[in-house]
Amino acid sequence: MTIQHFGQEQLAQRWGISTSTLERWRWSGEGPRFLKLGGRVVYRLEDIEAFEAEKLRNSTSGAAPQMMPDFRQERAVPQPAPQQSPQVTSRRRAS
Repeated sequence: MTIQHFGQEQLAQRWGISTSTLERWRWSGEGPRFLKLGGRVVYRLEDIEAFEAEKLRNSTSGAAPQMMPDFRQERAVPQPAPQQSPQVTSRRRAS
């Protein structure tokens, strides 16, 4: 059995995405499994096909895992200034 490998450029072309997307997915652990042989990154065809099968859907309305995280809900929102509690002052009676 011969194992077929795809380079980063070949896989990017297969899926119509940029090589930068594959790099980002490797960094975040989102994409298909890969091998690092020396300084070269390659993807096994069986891992590519397994990743594709995992992403296969029958409709767009189903709750499916996303290929990319949805950062829209992690926006920076200005925090309100902390409320200061009223200061308690002690009143001394005049002697």
